[in-house]
Amino acid sequence: MSSPVAFFDRDGTLIEDQQYAFDATRIRWQPGAFEALRSLVSQGWRSIVVTNQSAVARGFCKEEDVHAFHSAMSHNASSVGAVISAFEFCPFHKDAKVAEYRASNHPDRKPNPGMILRNLPSDPNARAMSFLVGDKSSDIAAAEAAGIDGYLYNPGDDLAALVEFAVAEARIKCKK
Repeated sequence: MSSPVAFFDRDGTLIEDQQYAFDATRIRWQPGAFEALRSLVSQGWRSIVVTNQSAVARGFCKEEDVHAFHSAMSHNASSVGAVISAFEFCPFHKDAKVAEYRASNHPDRKPNPGMILRNLPSDPNARAMSFLVGDKSSDIAAAEAAGIDGYLYNPGDDLAALVEFAVAEARIKCKK
């Protein structure tokens, strides 16, 4: 059986929102983020970040900056035994200043489910147990469009407690 996936929005969910900044020295993790990631890996889940990054389309940064920021996040997490299995980001936006990133309804831009669908396990049980945690209604809409449960996170709350609840709900759901 393949592993179920816990999808996370990035800004406002795993880390504090930096408002288009990509300064790795300013990464501030949400309360319980590391605990949530460690718990998931110990229970056989993969954790994947799915994030809209219109800063690229708006010309505030380049894709390489996003990759470097994600690498720093991964290093931060792994240094305390937390694991992020993969990062997916959508640089497209309808009002892009950078023409190559202009798209009115890109399939990866949440609330569209493209980033999630690409990473869902093929095993039906693992797929049914997968879920997303995000801080915006567009995150939850993307989860619903992908056919998985979505949980709304209030920035500053204990992320580990919400993830523990989501995992428990997934286990109950799959025993039915």
